[in-house]
Amino acid sequence: MARNLQIMVVDDEEAICVALSAWLTKEGYSVETAGSGAEALAKMERQPSDLYLVDYKMPGMDGLQLMAEIKARQPDAPIIMITAHGSIQSAVAAMKRGAIDYLCKPFDPEELSLLMERVAAAHTLQQAETAPDGQWDTAAAPPAWGGIVGQSEALRIVLEEIEEVAPTPAPVLITGETGTGKDLLAMAIHMRSEQAAGPFVAINCGAQSETLLESELFGHEKGAFTGAIKARRGRLEMADGGTLFLDEIGEISSKMQVALLRVLEEKKFCRLGGNQPIETRFRLISATHRDLRQLLREEQFREDFFYRINVLTIHIPPLRERLADVPVLADFFLRKYAAETGKPVEGLTPRAMEILMGYAWPGNVRELRNVIERVVVIARGRMIGAEELSFLQPPGDTCIPETATLKEMERRHLQNALENSDWNISRAAKLLDIDRVTLSRKMKRLNLKRP
Repeated sequence: MARNLQIMVVDDEEAICVALSAWLTKEGYSVETAGSGAEALAKMERQPSDLYLVDYKMPGMDGLQLMAEIKARQPDAPIIMITAHGSIQSAVAAMKRGAIDYLCKPFDPEELSLLMERVAAAHTLQQAETAPDGQWDTAAAPPAWGGIVGQSEALRIVLEEIEEVAPTPAPVLITGETGTGKDLLAMAIHMRSEQAAGPFVAINCGAQSETLLESELFGHEKGAFTGAIKARRGRLEMADGGTLFLDEIGEISSKMQVALLRVLEEKKFCRLGGNQPIETRFRLISATHRDLRQLLREEQFREDFFYRINVLTIHIPPLRERLADVPVLADFFLRKYAAETGKPVEGLTPRAMEILMGYAWPGNVRELRNVIERVVVIARGRMIGAEELSFLQPPGDTCIPETATLKEMERRHLQNALENSDWNISRAAKLLDIDRVTLSRKMKRLNLKRP
């Protein structure tokens, strides 16, 4: 999701302002701080923010008074109240006065991140509602479709399916190759669902060991295992009232499938090391690049769990099957990275576009994004030409025959990334925009070893 929120943090404790500013800036948001209500209002007059984080207790003008002043000047501005020690009374008072949520000191960075994701989703949805109709297939599309860009008929069908399934509470399974944007589809469904006001909690099941995944999902009580020095909420608990997105669900073990199936059926669970049932109600969206029906036949995936998560299915085609999206995506990414790097790049030459249109894109949209970022960085002129794209092998010059399987193409693509990174797995994973664990697993499956 685009981090297009301008946030103002208001707190008389400088340490709080510094900490929140650092965390939020790291997440990609634009942050301004103020040490008092008066300073906040002065800065607001010069440049209003999209979101305000306001301390409840401040000398002079307190948080409730400042919230009233902000609402008088900017009625629709979302405000999150910062409270100390989880004070229920102050939180309730703030919510009654119009705060959208509250944040307790000391801060949990993970909870802060989830809260910001929720606000960012609502902000993007508000932009969508005010955007002119018919702009989803242009460079201005991301505000309307949360980052989904394209103009192909195949993508239009996918977006129509999203509109159909989003209002229902039924579980959705999103299928498609790696890099096609399944996470963006999940967010788009959430933003158009009845859970849009709730949290969107995502976890990549393929990037975690079974033990770590269990702890991440269910949370744990203090002393549940070595290193559990305090109780911690899990993603199941955090997703209450919102959406839980399980990416790469085809990677989870049979034991974890049984545990999740029980949660989906009973709507409650216990933290690791605990015996107190915790109720949770969320909309489940899952995604996978694997063929789950084949895994069923191989008895690597449970049938009862499969039918529980596969009530509704959306398949997003690979980029090579919707090449009409390539020019729009390339233009969008070019503008994005030109703005971020300050490069005066304006477009691609016709020959450069021919190369992009003739490439197989085994890494799909993610690979196209990385390619455009790379050529913008190395660009020396205003137009991207064929010479900047010389590292892409057009059809006819590639060693891979037209009859090559997807597995062969994936192996070649990963090998190229590893060779370009001198077989440094961490650098290659960053180049491919996947985590190190996933790359190592793929290397083992494809028998890729350093010469």
